[in-house]
Amino acid sequence: MRISSGCGEDQSLKAIEPMGLDHVVLRVKDLARSIAFYRDVLGCPIERQLEELGLVQLRAGSSLVDLVELDSPLGRAKGVEPKPDAHNMDHFALSIANFDESAIRAHLDQFAVEANETQRLYGAGGYGPSIYLRDPDGNTVELKGPPEPATRLEGLES
Repeated sequence: MRISSGCGEDQSLKAIEPMGLDHVVLRVKDLARSIAFYRDVLGCPIERQLEELGLVQLRAGSSLVDLVELDSPLGRAKGVEPKPDAHNMDHFALSIANFDESAIRAHLDQFAVEANETQRLYGAGGYGPSIYLRDPDGNTVELKGPPEPATRLEGLES
């Protein structure tokens, strides 16, 4: 069976052209703890806070990581809190400009953040190094290093 990649097959159908990840919204138990993690551990500066909603937006390159406190107007409007055995997301990946594994691990150690072994995995830019870790609410975050040259696949194979 051949699955169409959907890319470039009909140039007249360009109403939607994905260009990258715009933002990820995470519902969190402790907003201050999560801000500290994403700001201090992962280096995402705060861009905007809407205290009346319980929303904080942090910049991750050209994307945003939105944090919504569970016990806030916006958090309560989205339902009950996710359970450890019923996550609403597998993981998200933050592209990082440089991948100096020893420097990354030393930095994570300063914050007592455990991370898995570095793996060579495929991402939006091709194959490259990845490290997985968890934020304070148990969400899995992938730190995705720069891709290796000429490893991006061009569409699906038949």
